[in-house]
Amino acid sequence: MPHATGPLLTCDTAEAMRAAFRAGAREWTGSLDLGHSVDSVTLAEDHWSWRGHAYPWPEPLKDRTVYVLDGDAWTAISRYGRSLIKLVPTHWGPPTFEIDGIKMLVSARISPIEDARQKVALVAPRGKTVLDTCGGLGYFAACCLESGVAQIRSFEKNEDVLWLRTLNPWSPDPDAAEIGGRLQLTHADISQAIVDIADASVDAVLHDPPRFGIAGELYSQVFYDHLTRVLRRGGRLFHYTGAPNRLTSGRDVPREVARRLEKAGLKTELALDGVLAVKR
Repeated sequence: MPHATGPLLTCDTAEAMRAAFRAGAREWTGSLDLGHSVDSVTLAEDHWSWRGHAYPWPEPLKDRTVYVLDGDAWTAISRYGRSLIKLVPTHWGPPTFEIDGIKMLVSARISPIEDARQKVALVAPRGKTVLDTCGGLGYFAACCLESGVAQIRSFEKNEDVLWLRTLNPWSPDPDAAEIGGRLQLTHADISQAIVDIADASVDAVLHDPPRFGIAGELYSQVFYDHLTRVLRRGGRLFHYTGAPNRLTSGRDVPREVARRLEKAGLKTELALDGVLAVKR
């Protein structure tokens, strides 16, 4: 799907524009693409103008919601199919997203993009071919592209998440000229698609699966064996785990994951909020 180019509103940006107009200003400077860029907006009684186009003032907007213009109405960027998928603004600029109210990316103490940048740095993607197993909003892919990756193969099974990407200015567009075809984004379940990926065909893997209770197959020994199979000797893998259940049950998911990766043939160490592994 092509990426949208229209303005995005949150309750904070809409109120900032209204406050400026009430104070007598006829121009406001700020971001209407979640902090990706800064523009001047012309303000009037019944509309405001951005990048040469006029837009209606919105009705009161809800907090923790991003809005896009759909016809004449400002509509929340969310969908309800099998799950409620929603783009959620952050004070950093780059948004996170939720599935049935569960936040899928960190954002409390660090920007989701900066968090992705730190994790991507662990696999040193410059000049490499990288497998991104669970693409999400594409922040791993964006940081790999920023770091000079040769090619990144990204998989995402949820079509509604792919739709969110087309509305998020921080999500890389595979068809953008500046990307030059280096990002291959596939709508598929990596737990199934991985069987068709050739042996020793990638230099690095970024694995950021949903929690175990949602996608246990992505934590299985069978899947880890496949990750090892497609990775070249000396290749690096970062596996995000977080620390679920540690306080309630004492379960140590990172070390459980590390043991399975070791069994698959990787040398592991705990790193950031996950496991860093290297193929022996």
